[in-house]
Amino acid sequence: MWKVRLITLLTAMVPTVELRAAIPYGVIAGLGIPEAFIISVIGNLIPIPILILFTRKVFNWLRTKSEWLNRMVTRLEAKAEKNKDVVLKYEFWGLVILVAIPLPGTGAWTGALVAAMMDMQLKRAMPAIILGVFIAGVIVTTLTYGAGALLS
Repeated sequence: MWKVRLITLLTAMVPTVELRAAIPYGVIAGLGIPEAFIISVIGNLIPIPILILFTRKVFNWLRTKSEWLNRMVTRLEAKAEKNKDVVLKYEFWGLVILVAIPLPGTGAWTGALVAAMMDMQLKRAMPAIILGVFIAGVIVTTLTYGAGALLS
């Protein structure tokens, strides 16, 4: 069962799929819903401090390596710019909402990218992202397994 836990954790760390795929995977692979939820939330949060602290430095370094990497960085920055307005308008709650809505183009990775591009301090961004990930996990679990799933 440790393999299922590890795969669930790692799946939650992957951009785009995050816990939207990790929770269902964990349950399908044999974990209980609460365990899949907790492992997925933890996995989704593991890369976030690193992303917030080092994204700008890595982006600046990547820009110097090739034109293809420069274009990729430019696309990622544009994605952050597109999502920045909601965070600027609603501050803490804007970042929570951006992370909490489990749709493509949202999530912890996007929230961390936006926070990094806005030069938000880790101590300001992390609580909002943690709350957003928890809410996203509740939404995914409820939509997938029903409202009683979290209480089981």
